[in-house]
Amino acid sequence: MTDFTFLKKLKNGEATYGLMAFEFMTPGFPAIVAACGAEFLIVDTEHSGCGIEAVKQQAASARGLDLFPIARVSGSHYHLIATMLDAGARGIMVPAVSSPQQAEEIAAWCRYRPEGRRGLGFNVAHDGYTAGDPLEKMKRANAENVVIALIETREGLEQVEEIMAVPGIDVGWLGHYDLTDSMGIPGDFEHPQFLAAVDRIVEACRKHGKAAGFLDLNLDLVRQFCEKGFRLLCYGHDVMVFQNGLKQGLDRIRGDQA
Repeated sequence: MTDFTFLKKLKNGEATYGLMAFEFMTPGFPAIVAACGAEFLIVDTEHSGCGIEAVKQQAASARGLDLFPIARVSGSHYHLIATMLDAGARGIMVPAVSSPQQAEEIAAWCRYRPEGRRGLGFNVAHDGYTAGDPLEKMKRANAENVVIALIETREGLEQVEEIMAVPGIDVGWLGHYDLTDSMGIPGDFEHPQFLAAVDRIVEACRKHGKAAGFLDLNLDLVRQFCEKGFRLLCYGHDVMVFQNGLKQGLDRIRGDQA
C-alpha cells in the first residue's frame, strides 16, 4: 500500500497520530493499532531489545493497512539503517542526530541514487516481493521513505537549524528526556532553557518545511506540543499505554468494590 494517510498529512502540513512499540510485536498488533485510529507505528530497536526480525514481521503485518511502519534504529550507521528499509520499514528514526554532516549521511543511506547511496536489492520485503521495473521502485521509494532525526543532545540543539536544512531529512523529533539530560536539567520540562529549546526546534522545522515530532503519555502535554506546532504526535509507547489502561481499570474495580 502506498496511498498512506500519514504521507498525505505529512505532505499537507497536517497533524498525524501514532504509537511507538517496545514490547507487543505480535502479528496482529499493527491491525489493532490501525483500528484504534493510528496512522503510523514506530517499532523501537534502540531501547526495547528487539531486532530486525521484529521490524520485518511488523512491517509485513502492516502491509495492506493504512498504517505507515517506521523503525527507530539503535545508532547512526549504514548497516543499521539500510537493512531496516530492506526489511520493509517505510520510515527510519535515528537517535542523537547532532550535526548536519551526520544528517547528510543518514539521508543518503535512506535513498537510492541520485538522491543518496542506498544499496540495491529487489523482490524482497521493501518492494512487497514483487517483480517490476527497478528504476520505478527506486523512484517511488525515494519519494515515499521518511527520515526522522531525533534532536536530543545539546550539540543537536545548537545545530538544529542546519540539521533541518539538510535535504532528505523530513522530520525533527524532540527527544525530550534525553535532551533535558544533555542540558543538565533531566526531566525538567518547565525549565526556561527547555521551553526555549522546544521553540527553537519547532521554528527550525517550520523554516525549512519539515515536520516536528513528539511522544509522551501525558495527554495535556501532547496537546500543548500540538498547539506549539508539532505535527507527528505519539501517545506514548505500547507498554505505557497498556500499563496506564490496566492500572486505571484495576483501580476503578477496586474502588467500585470498596
